[in-house]
Amino acid sequence: MSFLIDPPWLYATGKAYGRMMPERTPTAKAVEGATIGAFLATSISLYLERPWTKPIWRACRASSGRDWMLNSGVFKLDWRRAGPRTHLASALLFATYPLWLALGLKRGRRGRDD
Repeated sequence: MSFLIDPPWLYATGKAYGRMMPERTPTAKAVEGATIGAFLATSISLYLERPWTKPIWRACRASSGRDWMLNSGVFKLDWRRAGPRTHLASALLFATYPLWLALGLKRGRRGRDD
């Protein structure tokens, strides 16, 4: 998971859920909550460089979880010197995760009527 990959992945997941699950059922809400929870738990843990995330960032050929979250193997940001601005920007990006899923859900539910 990374800031470059997570938003489109959440949108696509929401779109698929929206097409497959009826609106606003307890099951749909539980699946949506579990999805956001899994994304946030994993991505924040990567950013905070929790030891359990090492297999993930190593599989992505990154130098650390934060390197993977910030650079996604594409950019060259200095993840070792991330300061308050980087942390604030990252927190704001994490805060958008539910929005991406919600946008996908909205589009997927609208698509069921097509």
